[in-house]
Amino acid sequence: MENLNIPILVMWYVVFLFSTTCHEAAHAWVAKLGGDLTAYHGGQVSLDPTAHIRREPIGMVVLPIISLIWFGWPFGYASAPYDPIWAQRHHKKAAYMALAGPLANLALVLIALGLIRLGHAFNYFSPPDQVKFASLAIGEGFAGNLAVFVSILWSENLLLGTFNLFPLPPLDGSGVIPMFLSQRAAQQYQNIIHSPTFGMVGLLVAWKLFPKIFDPIFGFAVNWLYPGVSYH
Repeated sequence: MENLNIPILVMWYVVFLFSTTCHEAAHAWVAKLGGDLTAYHGGQVSLDPTAHIRREPIGMVVLPIISLIWFGWPFGYASAPYDPIWAQRHHKKAAYMALAGPLANLALVLIALGLIRLGHAFNYFSPPDQVKFASLAIGEGFAGNLAVFVSILWSENLLLGTFNLFPLPPLDGSGVIPMFLSQRAAQQYQNIIHSPTFGMVGLLVAWKLFPKIFDPIFGFAVNWLYPGVSYH
């Protein structure tokens, strides 16, 4: 903690806040489109982070800042409220709502990819010798700071999108499964996964398995980021 790079920590937190807000706003927006106005009335169909911070101040502010100082990267959580009766009656719409959050993160991955490719095309960025979450591109001066920011944007959202697609409660991937079930089976499934015990077990299993699954995904995505440049 003695060698904290404050500007990079600030970038990490800004990206976390923006990415998490986009994730939850996507949930809320798709729920609104599907007929559930719960999150809309809570002000969460918005890219203004304050509504999301008010709902989860620990997950959006306290825990990310503590983990940034301690580990050098943010860990936190957020949530968008929805009507469980609506989800029971409209399980496919609820599944689309669950899928919307990770898809928002993956859209931000594509935006960051475009910015990195653009910077590379205009010789503002160049490929690094070794890739890390905050160094997928390098540059000089202002371009160097921008390279760090878009690198974090790419990495953070690839991580968030991938992790939340795990088909285990309480992650969004578990909410996508009813899309492929009958109405009755979806209702039974939803009753089971909403148990707090299942949520805790699912989160622990996902946390344990995630590095083994994410590492090859990250490696593949990085090599896709720079066609013709091979990273191991």
